[in-house]
Amino acid sequence: MNEQILAVQRMQDYIELHLDEPITLSALARVSLFSPWYSYRLFRSYLSLSPADYIRKLRLSRAALRLRDESCRIIDVAFDLGFGSADTFTRTFFREFGLNPSEYARSPIPVTLFIPYGVKYRQLRKETSKMENLQTIFVQPVHKPARACIIKRAVQAEDYFAYCEQVGCDVWGMLTSMPSLCGEPVCLWLPERYKTPGTSTYVQGVEVAQDYAGPVPEGFDVIRLPEADYLMFHGQPFCEEDYCQAIDAVQHAMRTYDPALYGYAWDDENPRIQLEPRGERGYIELRAVKPLA
Repeated sequence: MNEQILAVQRMQDYIELHLDEPITLSALARVSLFSPWYSYRLFRSYLSLSPADYIRKLRLSRAALRLRDESCRIIDVAFDLGFGSADTFTRTFFREFGLNPSEYARSPIPVTLFIPYGVKYRQLRKETSKMENLQTIFVQPVHKPARACIIKRAVQAEDYFAYCEQVGCDVWGMLTSMPSLCGEPVCLWLPERYKTPGTSTYVQGVEVAQDYAGPVPEGFDVIRLPEADYLMFHGQPFCEEDYCQAIDAVQHAMRTYDPALYGYAWDDENPRIQLEPRGERGYIELRAVKPLA
């Protein structure tokens, strides 16, 4: 991997660690190990945003999550995330999301949050990975209640990479803004009965209550999922650059696992579920099961 990509990644990592502090181009240049002028060019070239726009979008998205989940004053959120005044925060929030922060705090609606994908990991996904060392994979029964799922379909996508090429990565930001039964968005491999003609097996969505009557973003669908048992396959924590190997290890374990050990058979009438790969917790997938006849 070339030094330019690593320099941009170091700048992204610095921004993440210092988001509630003033961040200058000089500081980013120090961690990038290039001049301020060249650091700016690299950042914009690889991320299609200036450092200032990237920081602004990330701060606004963190602010939206705080307003959604916490009882806090708008002025406190504004100052905590580096905005000079509540008025400046309100104007920039409105330009980004189309409503004032006070309106959003009273009645959160789905908005497209900014998800800061690391440039290093975009490059890694293009490289071929081989599973050389099997990890310890933990297997745990999980029960899911009857629920609805708000999903965004693609066309013919069978995995994450094809899905993002077809619909873009902004979908995850929209889903992250929506409260979820399991606390985060999910990715699903849909059985045929949940697919519509000309749409993908792989989708992204958010699980909500069965009687959900809130807003559904334009272009999204709602499917109803029954109560079901799952086996959760949970890999060990991993370094972010090793995420492809972490996924391979869990999926290999799932393919070779015999659910009869728990008194189950696979139930492929229910979607397989993928959670966001996060290095600090390990990679997680869930596959539905049913009691052995």
